[in-house]
Amino acid sequence: MHGLAEAAQMPFASEMNRAAALLGGPRILKHMPGNGLDIHELLLLGLPGEALNQLERRLQVLDAAALEKAIGMSLRTLQRRRADPSQPLSVEQSGRVWKFAEILAKATEVMGGQRHAEEWLGEPAIGLNGRKPIDLLTTAAGAELVERFLGQIEYGVYV
Repeated sequence: MHGLAEAAQMPFASEMNRAAALLGGPRILKHMPGNGLDIHELLLLGLPGEALNQLERRLQVLDAAALEKAIGMSLRTLQRRRADPSQPLSVEQSGRVWKFAEILAKATEVMGGQRHAEEWLGEPAIGLNGRKPIDLLTTAAGAELVERFLGQIEYGVYV
């Protein structure tokens, strides 16, 4: 039974590791989260400001305006964060940044590369009623729709 529980966590673990890597991995996060509770604790403490800078530097297609919109942070706040990465993000900001990193990591896997994933995030999707996935990331409900749609694409289920 224990082996089944571990097997069920495998996809989550790899997505979690990819999201953490986008945020700078153990060098910036200080350690790699091992499970959902570790992520929760990390977000409660506030992601290091440098994690946001790292994520922004890793973007290949999306620009600061797209990131700003996806994580619900104003351009001015994003600029302040860039200028002083020593300050941790708030719990809310941390949650949004983590969710964006998770979705980007999942989209990268499903689309076969980060460049394709970022392009997909910025294009209208039929399965999302013509909405751009990145525009839906501004709310938890929208992010859930994007995650569900990625799962449908991954498993070849189109609704």
